[in-house]
Amino acid sequence: MAQAEESTPPQGSARSKVPAHSKVPAAEGTLRILSHLATQRGPVPASAIATALGLPRSTVYQLLAVLAERGFVVHLPEERRYGLGLAAFELSTGFSRQEPLSHLGRPLVAQLVDRLGESAHLVVLHGRDVIYLVEERAPRRPSLVTDVGVRLPGHLTASGRALLAALPAAQLRALYPNAAAFQERDGRGPRTSTELRRLLDQVRRQGYAQEDGEITAGMASVAVAVRDHAGWPAASIAVTFPRDAIAESEWPALAERISGTAAELSRRIRGRQPV
Repeated sequence: MAQAEESTPPQGSARSKVPAHSKVPAAEGTLRILSHLATQRGPVPASAIATALGLPRSTVYQLLAVLAERGFVVHLPEERRYGLGLAAFELSTGFSRQEPLSHLGRPLVAQLVDRLGESAHLVVLHGRDVIYLVEERAPRRPSLVTDVGVRLPGHLTASGRALLAALPAAQLRALYPNAAAFQERDGRGPRTSTELRRLLDQVRRQGYAQEDGEITAGMASVAVAVRDHAGWPAASIAVTFPRDAIAESEWPALAERISGTAAELSRRIRGRQPV
């Protein structure tokens, strides 16, 4: 039995923090456990889950046993820890197959284009590249290379820089271990890990990323990351415009408007209802 992993779990030792309005507390607790495990760097003890969520250990053990039986959780008996299982991974791949980011993001990006009168797109990171999922072109604006399905080096694009700036340092080092990892385009953009790190530090300080003529001469972009429930960068939204259409002094205000759209998409990804 799972409860044998730790000695005499106290009954009701911690008060449950399941919302009082919940009509299905077991479902609520199960989802909270899965959400908690999804934010961890690796498997964790059941006692740590109970403490973090404010749930009785007996309840946590019971829910973990069911989740393990169904494959959503893996029990590591030697380590007395629990991690996400293959069934949880299958849910994530199902999420990808259904392209919800495109469906959720397209109307928001279109609304942003209507408000700004400039072209915008939704992008995800794939390795060191960015892939364009949605592009909405503003009327009377030039065609862009960033069509749906196009891949570009992430470190050269505003949308990619917004995503890279939100990654942990270790993951960033793994993506860019040496100078050979940096693709060039017309000799512009960062060429070393040091240059990229400085650039991303600036992105974090100002809260948005920018790119000025590094993809297409005469065009500039401003981008903001979209974060998931764990705070990880799920996508980014960028606005691209002729360099002389928006003064650089106005880019922070533009980023604020993009941030509003990014926050709304983040809310929709997490399935939250409007406040």
